[in-house]
Amino acid sequence: MRRLPIFFVLDVSESMAGEPHAQLQRAMESIVEQLRQDPSALETVHISIIAFAGQVGTVVPMVDLISFYPPRLPLGGGTALGEALDELMTRIEVDVKKTSPNQRGDWEPVIYLLTDGRPTDRTDAAIKRWRQHYASRAHLIAVTLGGAADTQVLKQLTDDAVSLDNGSGEDLSRFARWVSASVAAQSQALDVGKNAPGISLAKASDVGISLVKDSDAAPVDDQVVVFTGRCHRHKKPYLLKYNAVPPVPGNFGASAAQGIYGLEGVYPLGEEYFEWSSQSSTNATVSSDQLEGVPPCPHCGAVTTFALCGCGKLMCCNGPGQQTCPWCDANVVFGQGSGGTGFDVGRGQG
Repeated sequence: MRRLPIFFVLDVSESMAGEPHAQLQRAMESIVEQLRQDPSALETVHISIIAFAGQVGTVVPMVDLISFYPPRLPLGGGTALGEALDELMTRIEVDVKKTSPNQRGDWEPVIYLLTDGRPTDRTDAAIKRWRQHYASRAHLIAVTLGGAADTQVLKQLTDDAVSLDNGSGEDLSRFARWVSASVAAQSQALDVGKNAPGISLAKASDVGISLVKDSDAAPVDDQVVVFTGRCHRHKKPYLLKYNAVPPVPGNFGASAAQGIYGLEGVYPLGEEYFEWSSQSSTNATVSSDQLEGVPPCPHCGAVTTFALCGCGKLMCCNGPGQQTCPWCDANVVFGQGSGGTGFDVGRGQG
């Protein structure tokens, strides 16, 4: 039987840390659970997952629906969309069967590309290659999560760019139901010998999914600021995530002009985070004066996760005194504080 290949290309950059990352994981599990209830989908649907942060990888090669098990999604720094497109095109060449004199090839593959940010690598060559060689033989649906995604880049890839405005758990649940229903309808039509109808966006608005319009401007990714630190005691990494605080009406002071970010949380990381992170640096910084809230260390409970070593890296700290930096092994002496004077800290790529 001819297969219906479905690719999920998922943004797992550090701006997805915390609940959005968990919600994306649950959405993938929900899609598979719902599709398995449809006999036609069980016969035809094959799934692959490509994840991208600063690095890109196929975390699930193409496999039939009954054998598919949703993986634990990674997390990393950076948003390498161009490399993700290159990986997608490679997998299409390798995994999608072409029609030959001896066999009928697979149906047109369907790709769901989900992202919440702006690319941190070059995308022009990959987009050009996609439009020249793949756009006519695959159906790509780009999905933005929240308001910081670069919609202009996505509109260069496909006319079918849609938005989940909040990127919330409820939004992703509705999205999962829509994907499952759309893919099931496609597989049912194929099962009875009809021509492939394609994935329709006609009912997307019914579940809170809106089409991205051509006039949408590319937003500045200024809604989330992330930092990576290490526990001074256990040397384990953690991620600090801050979200932009809406300005107070009538406040025209310097703090409103700079932008203020409130703490969302601190999340323990594994060393695999760095395997999925870009090795390049943006050299972008944020002043500590722009940040509200400092949590304790998730690994050792030290009172602050925002102590800065001379090497430019963050570490946790229990107060004044000497500590060894878990990044560079230098001895660092911390005093009582900076007396309210802010300092610049290198931010992650998001």
